[in-house]
This record gives sequence, structure tokens and C-alpha cells, in this order.
Amino acid sequence: MSLLSPRLQLRVAQKQILTPGLVQMVTVLQLNRLELKEMITQEIVKNPVLEEATEEPGEEITADELLPLLEPDRVTDPADRQILEASVLSESSPLDGNLADVAINGSVFADAEETAAAAAQPETVTPDPIEPATATDPFDEIDFGSFFDDYLDPGYKSPASESVEKPSFETFLSAPVTLGDHLRSQLSVSLISDEVRYAAESIIGNLDEDGYVSASLEEIAAAGEHKPEHVEEALRVVQSLDPAGVGARNLKECLLLQIESIGGKGGVAWQIVSSHLRLLETHQSKEIAKLMGRPMEHIEIAIDMIHHLNPRPGLRYSGAGARVVEPDVYFIKDGDDYIIQMNDDEVPQLRLNAQYRKMLDRDNGATKEVRDYVRERYTSAIQLMKNIEQRKQTILKVCQAIVRRQTEFLTAGIDQLKPMMIKEVAEEVGVHPSTVSRAVSSKYVHTPQGVFELRYFFSEAVQGPSGSSTPLLLLKRKVKKMIEEEDRGRPLTDEQITVLLQSEGIDVTRRTVAKYREDMKIPSTHQRRVRN
Repeated sequence: MSLLSPRLQLRVAQKQILTPGLVQMVTVLQLNRLELKEMITQEIVKNPVLEEATEEPGEEITADELLPLLEPDRVTDPADRQILEASVLSESSPLDGNLADVAINGSVFADAEETAAAAAQPETVTPDPIEPATATDPFDEIDFGSFFDDYLDPGYKSPASESVEKPSFETFLSAPVTLGDHLRSQLSVSLISDEVRYAAESIIGNLDEDGYVSASLEEIAAAGEHKPEHVEEALRVVQSLDPAGVGARNLKECLLLQIESIGGKGGVAWQIVSSHLRLLETHQSKEIAKLMGRPMEHIEIAIDMIHHLNPRPGLRYSGAGARVVEPDVYFIKDGDDYIIQMNDDEVPQLRLNAQYRKMLDRDNGATKEVRDYVRERYTSAIQLMKNIEQRKQTILKVCQAIVRRQTEFLTAGIDQLKPMMIKEVAEEVGVHPSTVSRAVSSKYVHTPQGVFELRYFFSEAVQGPSGSSTPLLLLKRKVKKMIEEEDRGRPLTDEQITVLLQSEGIDVTRRTVAKYREDMKIPSTHQRRVRN
């Protein structure tokens, strides 16, 4: 029997580490047009060397011109030449990703004199005296305001414009009202004790997006250290708030609260929900009338009223707002071919401000900290511009592959959609499948057939007639169409739908049809049946 004991082991392992440049490249690739526009705007605010390219002439510098300036400072001492050549990176364009990735990690910004002193032999170079480390940030010791004024001319400003304090832009922005905000505003004017008010706050904090209580009253009482009687009274208070039905613990209670709010407690609709909800779900209205001893017209009126209730009362406050969809790409028909055009309207085009180049020159009085800061800002800007261009080229290549495979769809419509897998397009483009997945994520394309999400074109293949393949999307459309055209008194079973599809040469099983039906949230045969 061996006993556990601490041991020291040395292991060699390979690990993939994403540099900040690669992380940014992945992030930029999956942004749609509106998100990219917002990101670029934020980067322009954060990075002073970045600016939007306009028609107005301005002092601009290219990445190639910046390359020699982004290297660490060199010294002319021959004794340090060998050390510097071994420590400084090879001269390569920052657009190839090497310099940019390393620079963002801070490796190329070390002062050359300090690098030489640290790496040289004692008999060759005498190191400078080591000063004790301090906890202060070196940037706190630099007066950036006066330093930048030496190089940047802000132009004329009237004294009045500088003295007037303008309101913040955030003052004009409105935040959406959440369900919690709506309920707390009503709770603040309720005449209840402090204990019940605190318990009601805890209940509101445990509501899901539909407005249902997501925890038991015992758990809420224990977590908030409330008395059980206070929690029970608080639940009644929350359930009396608008919207009606909020604070329910299940569907039945939610519907009963809504019926009670319109004065229907004890009525036919109340009795149906209270005692015959299962029969209501299966459309057995005749059975409900028989059990309640009521005329059929009374039952139909009550059921119609129940159908107008909201089973998810909190969703209008918790649900996502309206999405603004703008095409990221256009597929434009030109004769028999299609032209792929990126939608770059209103997306800021970036350029590098050359005024900060002076701060990279020590002859102008720039300190090491300032030079390192400006180098890092320029390198970060070049990396961003490279990643934006990489995003554009990747999306174009993926779209070219889509057009080649889906030309018939673009010409004739959805019935000509072909099966297409992300893996196949990735092999054709020469990238990893995850890259294609990010390239088509949340992006829309304007085609002659309408606006579609790029991911819409990717669909699994199902064995179709004569050995051909049918896209999964078309198969689901067939199932949905069959159910829409069925006799409501005798709805199709999954087995019958399977037989109909197989008669068309589509090789599917009953279990597959049931899965597709559930994916489309279509009720079962029993739930779809309407009894006369």
C-alpha cells in the first residue's frame, strides 16, 4: 500500500496560446457590419494615432513608413552591436502579424540601452546602478498635456467655448425598462411594511424572463433571511402588480391571476383553467362541456377568452428589443454572373495620424515612457487595420464559395437550395471550419431572392430521390406544409408523414420526422386534433 506524498515533477508539454493580435482577429471576424462600426468608433476614441480617413487632406503615415520607427532604440557603441542583433526582432512588416503580436505583448518596446546593459558580460559593459523598485506608475510622472502641446496645434478656441460645461451625451440616451424596474416602481408606492417590501424585492429578483418565480418560497426566505409569512404576503403583493399574471409559479396560476384581474374569478373560464386545463390543451371542448354541464356555446366563449390571455406576461419587458438588420454583403446579378460587394457604407475607414511620429524621436525630447507608449499605440492600430482587412477578405472568399454552390438558388429561389456544409466550404477556402462559422455568424446578405442570414445557406443533406441529396431545410418545409394542409379532424401522424416522404424518394425514419416536427415546435397529432 503506497501513501500519498508530495512530489516535484518536470514535464514538457505543448500548449497553444492565443496572442492578443489573434484574439482580436477572431473577435473582429465574427462582428457584423453594425458591430464593426461601433467597435471602430470606440477604437478611434481610445487610440489617439487612429483617425477616420476623410476627403479632407491630413498628415498621414503608412505602415511601411512606420516600420523603422517601431523598432527599439539602437545605440552606436560597437561593443553592443552583437547583443542588439541577437535581441532585436528581424525587420519584417508589422502587417505580417509577427511584429504586431509581439509588440502588443510589450516585447519590442524595451529600451535598447537597458537591453544591452542587461544582456552583456560584466567585462564588456558596465551595467547602470540598479535603482530600487517603486510602486508608482511611471506614467503618473509624465505631464502628457504639456508634452502633447509641443507637437499638436489644437487651433483657435474662444474662451467662452472652453468655459461652458456641456451636458454629457449619456444624458440623451434612454435605457429600456426591465421587468424588475417596472415592478419596483409600483412596489415603491405600495402601502406595505418594510419586512414585506424587502421580501417582495427578493421575489422580484427571482423572476425569470417570462415573469414566473424561479425559486421556491422556502429558498427565497432562506436566502434573504425573511420570515415565511412575510414571503407569502410579499408574493400576493407581487402578484397584484402589473402585468397581470406576473409572480406565478406555474401556467395554471398565471392564467388564473389574469382571469381574476378582469373580474372573472369563479366563472366558466376560471373553472376550465382550474379543473380542466389538460383537456383544454388537447382541444377536448366537448368533454369539458359534458363534465361541467354547460352548453357548448358557453364553453367556446370561455375558451376563446382563455386563448387571449398571455402565458408569458413578463416577456414584453424582458425580451430582446427589435433587431436592426442591415446587409453585410450584396450578391448583385450581372448577366449570368454574380458580383459580390461588401457593404462598407458608414463604416469608418481608418488611417494613421503622422503627427505622433515626432514622439518616437528622442532628439525631440521624448522620454522613454512616451516613446514606448506611442510605439504601442501605433502597433495596436496597425494590428486592428490588418484584422479588419483580414475579416473582409475572409468573408469575400466564403461568399464566393456560396455563390458557386448556390447559383441555382439565387436564380430560381428556395426550392433550388443545395445542401452545403461548413466543413466543405472551409476546405475550399483553405481555412478552419470555425473560421467559416465565425465569418457567417450574425451576418446578412442581400440577394435577388431577398435578404438572408449567411448561415441560412448551410444545411445538412438528406438522401433524396434517385440517390440525390435534399437539404434539411427543404425537408422541414415539406413536413410543415403537409401539416398545414392536413384535415384538422384527422391530423397526420408522424408515421403517415414518413410514408408520404418515402413515396417521394426521401429516405427518412419516423423518429427523424418526429424530431423535425419538435424542432419546428409543432404539436403532436393528439394535440393538433380538433374535435367536432
